[in-house]
Amino acid sequence: MATDEQRNAERLHCLVTGASGYIGGRLVPELLEAGHRVRCLVRSPAKLRDHPWAPDADKVQGDVTDPHSVAEAMRDVDVAYYLVHALGSGADFEDTDRRAARIFAQQAHAAGVRRIVYLGGLTPRGVSEQALSPHLRSRAEVGRIFLDSPVPATVLRAAVVIGSGSASFEMLRYLTERLPVMVTPSWVHTRTQPIGVRDVLRYLVGSATMPGTVDRAFDVGGPDVLTYREMMRRYAVVGGLRRRIIVPVPVLTPRLSSHWVGLVTPVPASIARPLTESLRHEVVCQEHDIAQYVPDPPGRPLPFDEALALALQRVREAQVATRWSSASVPGAPSDPLPTDPDWAGGSLYQDERELPVNASAEALWKVVEGIGGDNGWYSFPLAWAIRGWLDRFVGGVGLRRGRRDAERLRVGDSLDFWRVEEIDPGRLLRLRAEMRLPGLAWLEMCVETDPAGRTRYRQRALFHPRGLLGHAYWWSVSPFHAIVFGGMARNITQAAAKGLTARKPAQRYRRIRHRRPLRSGQR
Repeated sequence: MATDEQRNAERLHCLVTGASGYIGGRLVPELLEAGHRVRCLVRSPAKLRDHPWAPDADKVQGDVTDPHSVAEAMRDVDVAYYLVHALGSGADFEDTDRRAARIFAQQAHAAGVRRIVYLGGLTPRGVSEQALSPHLRSRAEVGRIFLDSPVPATVLRAAVVIGSGSASFEMLRYLTERLPVMVTPSWVHTRTQPIGVRDVLRYLVGSATMPGTVDRAFDVGGPDVLTYREMMRRYAVVGGLRRRIIVPVPVLTPRLSSHWVGLVTPVPASIARPLTESLRHEVVCQEHDIAQYVPDPPGRPLPFDEALALALQRVREAQVATRWSSASVPGAPSDPLPTDPDWAGGSLYQDERELPVNASAEALWKVVEGIGGDNGWYSFPLAWAIRGWLDRFVGGVGLRRGRRDAERLRVGDSLDFWRVEEIDPGRLLRLRAEMRLPGLAWLEMCVETDPAGRTRYRQRALFHPRGLLGHAYWWSVSPFHAIVFGGMARNITQAAAKGLTARKPAQRYRRIRHRRPLRSGQR
């Protein structure tokens, strides 16, 4: 019979849930680099299509709350990574987390999985579970479910994760960069133990080969224990900013401070709230036993300042592999654009525009793929800004998510209050709206070449209304479409033309049609 050491030397078959999210999207290539085979359980496999590692990993469509798809994904798996949570999916997210964890543990046992690996939250010492924030309480319960199951489990408990694109890093970054003088909640004095994302990934990969006798939780953190106030001041030093003045205000509750964070940073209040609630209690590692099984090389775990410097370098070099917004926003629409001629979804409003372009198709595509974020939307900036503010006001994501990469897009990327639903490089970019709307909305931008070899730009805005309010919404904003969508089409083509022939006026656009709603069977 093979020993544990012999089994550990095998090439393991790993299942990763949450592969479209921040940690999961970075873990998959690390596991592949370590020589393991990887299968991803994902609700929408198309979201993984454009990741550099996608051809090397298997994909199974499903959901952790569906026992059948979990069972299918678990076939022949040695190690199963659980990197999902239902935070923000509604008031019953704790029940959803509990149910999904139990299904995952049961199916892992039935499939003969050797180990479950879970990344949870670091909980404060001496604080009862009921006194924890719902976010931390649910994370702790999920970890306990895995430890109570027959399958050996490794539960890693981390506090603030510092890495390019992480929600904690972007919250820290934007608060510090945008506010030289800050009026802050009292939780800025709470001590925490941040950890660099590189060390989180190192521990996750190393957990796959732990001996079968290991079945426990591990605290993981960096070498520095800091208050949030100290983290902001050290960020200012690393980022080359002037010293920040920080004035704590005890009356700011977690709810109020989450809205304050949502106002100043790209992180919406729905995500900022669990992060700020987690800072009510001191979260410091009580042990570093993980080093017995995943030894720390020299200089690791990374000190806080080094983790910050690496994250900032990635941001400045536009090398951010994943962001906190890589995962879909809870409650955001996910229905794909209806293309079936017999689609029974009811009305579908369209605003379609087309115009010739005095530029090559390549130059036009470069403008199209670079839209959003710091480049803007090429149309009436104030109107887009107001729409973003309104979305933030009602709890949406607004415009501040920006882009993962300044030049390149891939399926699943967030793009301000849109998400990339489809991209055909050089030809098509389709965005699905994730703003708060009484219906579903898409924006399509196409680069075409006519039979004479001339470049043309085609743009479609589509809206599927939900109820009477949806119809009223479309007709209330339609008078502004000539300014917003017409201006966008005109300015995109002008930008493409200027890239080749500076100061040469762009062609006037031709409005094709502002269609009446399409009914079932009309398309």
